[in-house]
Parts: sequence; structure tokens; C-alpha cells
Amino acid sequence: MDIAITKMSSKGQVVIPSDMRGDIHEGDSLIVIRNKDQIIMKQANKLDRNFEEDLKFAKKTEEAWKRIKAGKGIKMDFDNFVNEMKKW
Repeated sequence: MDIAITKMSSKGQVVIPSDMRGDIHEGDSLIVIRNKDQIIMKQANKLDRNFEEDLKFAKKTEEAWKRIKAGKGIKMDFDNFVNEMKKW
């Protein structure tokens, strides 16, 4: 899994970092799914194949945030964190 940080402009535009675009090209349709404080962006033509996986990931992420907010988070060093993320 790759992670990047970007910002939203005053017009609501978000830049997808160039190293994250892969096979997304100008004019391609993207679907944006919002679930509380999560936003998932997906190429429209890949929606059917991976939609169920995305929903599972969103649910896992939401559950993790609930545990963290409840003070039940797990502290770990960076290397252990990366290893855990690879399991997702």
C-alpha cells in the first residue's frame, strides 16, 4: 500500500500525486465515496472488480479509528507499523 499527502484547493480540487496516478489519465472518470471522515477515490472502470474490497477496507479503517478514539489503539514503532500495513 502506498500513502501520500495532498491538499485541497479553495475550489475543492485535489491533486493526486504523480507517483500515485498509475494508469489514471486526464478525463478518466473517478468515483468518490465518503464514509464519515474517510474518502475513497476509485477509477470508475475498476469499480465493479474491487468495490467489495474497498468497502471491507473502509469498514476496517472505520473500526480502527473507533478503537483509537476509545483509547484502545496499539503503539508500535515504524517498522512494525509498515509490516502490519502490508498484511492489509
